[in-house]
Amino acid sequence: MVINSFLPLLLLSFPLLSSAVPLSSGSDGNLFGEFPSLPEKDRRILHRSKRGWMWNQFFLLEEYAGPDFQYVGKLHSDQDRGDGTVKYILNGDGAGSLFLIDENSGDIHATKRLDREEKAYYTLRAQAVSKRTGRPLEPESEFIIKIHDINDNEPKFSKETYVASVPEMSDVGTFVLQVTATDADDEQYGNSAKLVYSILQGQPYFSVESETGIIRTALSNMNRENREKYQVVIQAKDMAGQMGGLSGTTTINITLTDDLNALLLFVPSFIHFFLFSNDADIGENAEIQYSIIDGDGQDVFSISTDRITQEGIITIKKPLDYESKRMYTLKVEATNTHLDHRFLHLGPFKDSATVKITAQDVDEPPIFSRNPYIIEVHEDTAAGSFIGAVAAWDPDAANHPVKYSIDRHTDLDRLFNIDSGNGSISTLQSLDREMSKWHNISVVATEINNPRQTTRVPVFIKVLDVNDNAPEFAMFYETFVCENVKAGQLIQTISAVDTDEPLVGHKFAFSLTTVNPNFTILDNEDNTARIFTKRSGFSRRETSIYLLPVVISDNDYPIQSSTSTLTIGVCACDRDGNMKACSAEALLRSAGLSTGALVAILLCVIILLMIVVLFAALRRQKKKEPLIISKEDVRDNVVSYNDEGGGEEDTQAFDIGTLRNPEVMDANKLRRDIIPEMLFPFRRTSPIKDNADVRDFISSRLQDNDADPTAPPYDSLATYAYEGNGSLAESLSSLESAATEGDQEYDYLSNWGPQFKKLADMYIGKDTDTDIA
Repeated sequence: MVINSFLPLLLLSFPLLSSAVPLSSGSDGNLFGEFPSLPEKDRRILHRSKRGWMWNQFFLLEEYAGPDFQYVGKLHSDQDRGDGTVKYILNGDGAGSLFLIDENSGDIHATKRLDREEKAYYTLRAQAVSKRTGRPLEPESEFIIKIHDINDNEPKFSKETYVASVPEMSDVGTFVLQVTATDADDEQYGNSAKLVYSILQGQPYFSVESETGIIRTALSNMNRENREKYQVVIQAKDMAGQMGGLSGTTTINITLTDDLNALLLFVPSFIHFFLFSNDADIGENAEIQYSIIDGDGQDVFSISTDRITQEGIITIKKPLDYESKRMYTLKVEATNTHLDHRFLHLGPFKDSATVKITAQDVDEPPIFSRNPYIIEVHEDTAAGSFIGAVAAWDPDAANHPVKYSIDRHTDLDRLFNIDSGNGSISTLQSLDREMSKWHNISVVATEINNPRQTTRVPVFIKVLDVNDNAPEFAMFYETFVCENVKAGQLIQTISAVDTDEPLVGHKFAFSLTTVNPNFTILDNEDNTARIFTKRSGFSRRETSIYLLPVVISDNDYPIQSSTSTLTIGVCACDRDGNMKACSAEALLRSAGLSTGALVAILLCVIILLMIVVLFAALRRQKKKEPLIISKEDVRDNVVSYNDEGGGEEDTQAFDIGTLRNPEVMDANKLRRDIIPEMLFPFRRTSPIKDNADVRDFISSRLQDNDADPTAPPYDSLATYAYEGNGSLAESLSSLESAATEGDQEYDYLSNWGPQFKKLADMYIGKDTDTDIA
């Protein structure tokens, strides 16, 4: 409807539509918006020129639980000069009871909590009249108040219990049943009605498709004779399965139908009990039809005819139980299938016999009272607590005692223990639902007298939730506020998560630890909250970072709460509120790093680079020349003479004259195999007579070294290798000479060349200081 001269104002009290503007049609007017928590002076007024507007919808949040009436909007006519002469009237759905209007100010409030599922929208009519004349100042206009949906309805299945069947031994993925759940919340808004299906009970035998709710087999070779009935619990959860959504469950009782493989599993599988009929006919006239006509085993046994031998074969229809019945009696009849009418008077062509069948006892394994067992236990239950029990017995007549154990391959963490005598199960450790919601273990029952007779049963342990975790921020928020911001500006919408999962869904409450002069928080009561500025104008030069502690509490028992800090950086922005520049500290805080953390990272990088450079420099250094070049030259006082003697061409032979004249050695040369000892003065050895024998010289040197306190604690070794027969001079060592110095003639040494001149001087007795020509 068209309104000529007054324009309505819609003030929304929920965050998702806080920027929505109602549309109006009329002449000159004004349209302004305000937050309910802001004073009159902070309202922002927008002036418009004459233009036609269409308006038809206001939005309100359902299930509002605030202490005051929920604010809907404000009606204002430009005929209203503020002198109190204009009266505003509201008519339509709920007017005067559910919706009230202040006739002087035009403010509209909702007086009760609204449920979208009961009524999704209300049609109202507004009008401005003169208090003096009672005449309308504006034509009556119609508008709609639409109730905005929140997630307050859990999914519901069409049936609480379903019944289905599937053939035994079916392939994996065989269709079993499709279940469907509905959610009364608005499908067009958010994920409140978006459902995800999951299986809570029934693994690993069955699975469910998350989007369609189709249940399929998930395990092959499921045998009806081992287990015939299964109970599957399916959950439908809204909010697309996210944490905090509402859920509903249904139960499906699934039965495995029989297949022809049953006879192969019975013990014994069948009885080869043959009945012979004395029939002298041949061909088709000899064909016999057997049937059981009486007896107490008609429902247990059946009989058929072997078409080749015409024998009657009795087989078992279901397992025999020796303990309940040991003897069966059957009356079997044999009849000719082809009769000749000419010989009917000779009949009857049939006969009967009584067959007695005795069941033999077979040692059977223990039987559990249930299969499977489902046990529920609250998380954080103390270690050693009793949580449930299993029971099994020996079905044989002997009724041997049974002991229980847990297959540790199914309990690798050793969370549970079982009493071997009575089957009671207890916890070995405290359980945490946030780590694992289900624990599937196998319990083994074994006959004590015959350990080969064992039976397994699955035990599904469901860990129930306990509110032991506090909510916290759903994510890390990079929040900033502009320097030119106005009071009442929305700067961040926050949400929370909780690893706990209560039955009725999460309900978080947000608040500040103390009254903050810069910012305020508004709880949206839908597990989110909005942060507004409380004042206008911020300066990053004065303060570049604000820390806003936010307290988040849940509604479960016992109530858990935590304080999360929101870091708000002050930035320079353009007129449209787009960030242009922020301080370095604000950028670091927004990235989640403090100044100290960044300095530590830089120091680590610098140290790493220095290590790399040092390593590269060490690799480029040349290797130092070793002190000992030859592997045989172990130390100075070990003399090795291993020259084989190259005749006159050998000029590198060892100068043995040094042994005879120790004074020619460098008196200041220090030893390289030990640390020099400066406490002891250098002691020069006494000279040896010129004609002293080498053996005497060596003995003297050995005595000197034995008495030397600075000598190393090991023997000195001087080796003079034998040059071999290849040398013209043969061996230079006198150790093996039998003759004395006087028995030898050494003049011929002078003829061997300059290499042997010094040796000749030593033994002939000439002057060793003569220059060698």
